[in-house]
Amino acid sequence: MTRRERLLATLQGRAVDRPAVSFYEIGGFPIDPSDPDPFNVYNDPSWQLLLRLAEEQTDLLRMRNPVKSRSCDVELFPKNLPGKPFRVEEYLEQGCRFKRLTLKIGPKTLTSLIRRTPDVDTVWTIEHLLKNVDDLKVFLNLPDEIFAENINVAPLIEEDKKLGDSGIVMVDTEDPLCAAASLFGMEDFTIIALTEQSLFHRLLEKLSHYIYTRTEKTASAFPGHPWRIYGPEYATEPYLPPHLFKEYVVRYTSPMIQTIRKYNGFARIHCHGRLRAVLDYFVEMGAAAIEPVEPPPFGDIALADVRQQYGRDLALFGNIELADLENLDAPDFEKLVEKTLIDGTAGRGRGFVLMPCAAPNGRKITPRVLANYQTMAKLAADFRL
Repeated sequence: MTRRERLLATLQGRAVDRPAVSFYEIGGFPIDPSDPDPFNVYNDPSWQLLLRLAEEQTDLLRMRNPVKSRSCDVELFPKNLPGKPFRVEEYLEQGCRFKRLTLKIGPKTLTSLIRRTPDVDTVWTIEHLLKNVDDLKVFLNLPDEIFAENINVAPLIEEDKKLGDSGIVMVDTEDPLCAAASLFGMEDFTIIALTEQSLFHRLLEKLSHYIYTRTEKTASAFPGHPWRIYGPEYATEPYLPPHLFKEYVVRYTSPMIQTIRKYNGFARIHCHGRLRAVLDYFVEMGAAAIEPVEPPPFGDIALADVRQQYGRDLALFGNIELADLENLDAPDFEKLVEKTLIDGTAGRGRGFVLMPCAAPNGRKITPRVLANYQTMAKLAADFRL
């Protein structure tokens, strides 16, 4: 089978020659190792063999978004636009990059600030836009039209053509809960989501409009593709009880999944942490797959149990922890991967993709990490169902 055929068959529940293997963000997110930008960790020589390994020996799932250059960014207002009540400023300070958003709503000014360091490919939110209930009430007064997006599916179509048989583009998007929760610090989010449920529903309804529009336009112009939807983990335990998962995820993420299915796409739900209490909801929503199915103690249910109980309904992606990938010696890591392949494919089910739960994002890749990635690729290639 080609790599593209293997991935589609896995999602469709058809037979495959072997389990697919993905390095997740590596081979997934846009990465340019030739970019000399000092904030580009991937131009370090230690990354080059790993990047080449992903391109040549994994089943590539390119994660792309039709409105953002980096699909994992959750930015309501990515750039300054004439006549809009917000301003985005970017600047360097003490070797770090900062981005400040200033949003004026009547007499009220809301601000947020994120920071990026040169040696880690992630951002830290130093200040969240909404700090309390009063800020939320003011935010809800924003007119819906300022959230309008320029949706451009052409780059996704072009990237899919370039991939050919080596993989497939996977549309990457937040759900309404992710867009809402990321406006707050985690403590403020959980308190407001628990104690101000009517108000929080109003926020989810407001943010869902532009996300649903994006989903419809993208799915119709780019049918038959996998999607990754991230955000449901905000409503899992210990943050929120399961009945609020139904309120905040099932209610607002299901319409996205149904739209994706309408155009023959496959919704893969990204959800770290504790899954046991909400797995039935993933099936209820019509998801085609879930990831990363973290093993205990990071999660609360073993991969083998998820496969046995839900494998007929859901393709599973996972469940190698980054800590194990970075720290286990070769013999122990090989045993872990072998067990994961057995547990992920046991019995009958839609399919399994061997994948780490996250990827390293620092400037240096150690020989151990590279060797363990090589083990993943080799054992998946040699595994027979």
